[in-house]
Amino acid sequence: MDEKLRDDFPVNWEDDHFVTRREFFKFMTLASGGLALGTAAMAAYTKLPKNERAFEPARIASIADLSPGEAVPFNYPRPRDLCLLVRRKDGEYVAYSRRCTHLSCPVVYEAGTKERLFCPCHNGAFSVEDGGVLQGPPPHALPRIVLDIRGEEIYAVGVRHES
Repeated sequence: MDEKLRDDFPVNWEDDHFVTRREFFKFMTLASGGLALGTAAMAAYTKLPKNERAFEPARIASIADLSPGEAVPFNYPRPRDLCLLVRRKDGEYVAYSRRCTHLSCPVVYEAGTKERLFCPCHNGAFSVEDGGVLQGPPPHALPRIVLDIRGEEIYAVGVRHES
């Protein structure tokens, strides 16, 4: 039976596992080219503008709910996304994600003389004006929630990531 198999399939088994230098370099060139192309594609993707995304509008609060210097938590755009609506001392409404950009600890609003968003986990702080980092380890500004005031109601309509 073994003799019949060798007659039907005449393969030189010792040469079958041999890879020529040309085949090896062809494979290495194609693999390197694929990795380079993939890396270039990922680099290009990260440079695409992703500053602002619009979502379904969601009612946060009414204007009468907040006095200057107060804040109210809410979830946007998904139920698990923690956010904070702040009415600054000058009366302007701003909203930010509550997840610290360092390790996602929830930030809290500190009214008074500091008027900032504070992360108690690692002593990080963010500006209420633009969400920028004031101190601590956070590497980026907080994502800002785009607000739309419709009559007496405040709506969240999108998320803006500052560059």
